[in-house]
Amino acid sequence: MGQIPVMTAAIILGIASAAFLGAGLVLTQFGLRTIHPLSGAAISVPSFTLVFLLLSPVLLRGEVIVWHAVPIFIAVGLVFPAVLTIMTFASNRALGPVVTGALGNLSPLLSVIVAVVLLHEPLRALQFCGLMVTVLGVLTITVTRTDDMRDWRTWALLLPLGASVLRGFIPPIIKIGLEAWPSPIAAGLTGYIVSTLTVLTVERIRTGRFTAQAPLSGKLWFACTGICNGVGTLLVYAALGAGPVSLVAPLYATYPLFTVGLSVIFLGNVKITFRLIAGTVLTVGGVVLVLVG
Repeated sequence: MGQIPVMTAAIILGIASAAFLGAGLVLTQFGLRTIHPLSGAAISVPSFTLVFLLLSPVLLRGEVIVWHAVPIFIAVGLVFPAVLTIMTFASNRALGPVVTGALGNLSPLLSVIVAVVLLHEPLRALQFCGLMVTVLGVLTITVTRTDDMRDWRTWALLLPLGASVLRGFIPPIIKIGLEAWPSPIAAGLTGYIVSTLTVLTVERIRTGRFTAQAPLSGKLWFACTGICNGVGTLLVYAALGAGPVSLVAPLYATYPLFTVGLSVIFLGNVKITFRLIAGTVLTVGGVVLVLVG
């Protein structure tokens, strides 16, 4: 009986994380109008880290550090969200938020495979079918170019594909760390501190400054993007702390649904088509299969 509330929490947190991550892709478009992707990462990641640090005395009250879990969270922080943010912003600039989200949605396949191999998580047939249907649904939604996409070269596809591979490996590694120290807040804060140092170092090497000389409006957009992505990232940590990777990965991978929906509303570059409706039905159906399985 005690497992039911926990699994319900994992489901809610997984879907909520998808909403925030999907919104972050759309907000990024506004910041990219005036700021380079690498400079944007040097604004967005530290912005949330600052908020996180200010709240940490309250959020981490009573926590006891489990030192052997810290290196795992540090290793994750070198990639997530630092490198993933840089690659996602660059992909967003080159391909637009819809295709970036679509190719990024391949990550749950890898996440589940790694979780089954490393964590020995069970994977039921119905769950696997749901996972495949979910991925197919999101790809159906985002397989065609939209008006927000600029002229792009084939090599640009390596950006979201590379990010997808990294994102696929991250959840099982986070899960290993959380089994040693079951504190999503501590894990997230450690990762964000390391990621902040990473993106600021990259920006310093690239431009000679820690922050870009850019319009205030662009900086504010990226600060909002950072907070949105940060909340989404924390919700991913919390969901993984409450449920298995095989459940959480397909749920938060539905973030392109939110990206498309918000793009329709705020960017006006996605039209309601039969493909969009069919893809949405497939995605929702796939998630239902995952939950039922």
